[in-house]
Amino acid sequence: MPTDAGAIGLTIVLIVLIIFVLIILVKSVRIIPQARAGVVERLGKYQRTLQPGLTILIPFVDRLLPLLDLREQVVSFPPQPVITEDNLVVSIDTVVYFQVTDPRAATYEIANYIQAVEQLTTTTLRNVVGGLNLEEALTSRDQINGQLRGVLDDATGRWGIRVSRVELKAIDPPLSIQDSMEKQMRAERDRRAAILTAEGTKQSQILTAEGQRQAAILAAEGDAKAAILRADGESQAIQKVFDAIHKGNPTQKLLAYQYLQTLPKLAEGNSNKLWIIPSEVGEALKGIGSVLGATTPEDQDPSPAAPGGPARS
Repeated sequence: MPTDAGAIGLTIVLIVLIIFVLIILVKSVRIIPQARAGVVERLGKYQRTLQPGLTILIPFVDRLLPLLDLREQVVSFPPQPVITEDNLVVSIDTVVYFQVTDPRAATYEIANYIQAVEQLTTTTLRNVVGGLNLEEALTSRDQINGQLRGVLDDATGRWGIRVSRVELKAIDPPLSIQDSMEKQMRAERDRRAAILTAEGTKQSQILTAEGQRQAAILAAEGDAKAAILRADGESQAIQKVFDAIHKGNPTQKLLAYQYLQTLPKLAEGNSNKLWIIPSEVGEALKGIGSVLGATTPEDQDPSPAAPGGPARS
């Protein structure tokens, strides 16, 4: 029996030793992931900063603090009320992009760097926006972002933090101001629409008048060219008739007859109330009468017998 009790006690001791060794191994061997950093304290004092990879610690002497994320972090802060220069309260929602560059400083220089960045952002934002009126605050986001980034980067540098960007997600003015702005924008849009409509009507009238003017000019030019062509045609026709008449060597009878044929054309048209007979008409009628009254030698009576001649039977 004593032998069995000793064996059991020895087994328990071995188990305890194995568990103790395992605990020591677990506490001695640590693996640091990529983009993480660990701060090691030895006997309560900063000893070193662990880089990604495998590392060995002295159990019960070295203590590894919570790992720090070295990646760029994005923190969205709740909306903060800010008073502008024209005494209007606006609600501004901010987003801060920052990165831990010095794990030791981020651990020992500030207790909670995220809360510190939030409070510093709020105070800096109130200082910057407090010097702007509402319209400038709504239209100067880039300027506000640049000023916030500059102040935050300078202040957080000693904390081992680098602020890369600061963005304003939203700037919400009071509801009464929003209603006034909407009415102003609606009136501005109506004014622009009326101006554009008037400009369109004006341009349409100008283009219509220009088209009518060009059409009238083209019509006048067409009429002028048509009249010139008609005159040229009539001139050429008259010239050809004149040449044909002279080549045919017409007699006085033919000319008088053609003259009489032309006279009825003078009475054509409803507006002709008065005839103007040329003076040549009399001469033409005389010529026609002489022509019509003339007789041939065969139609004339035989001349009387000469004196002393024989009489006809």
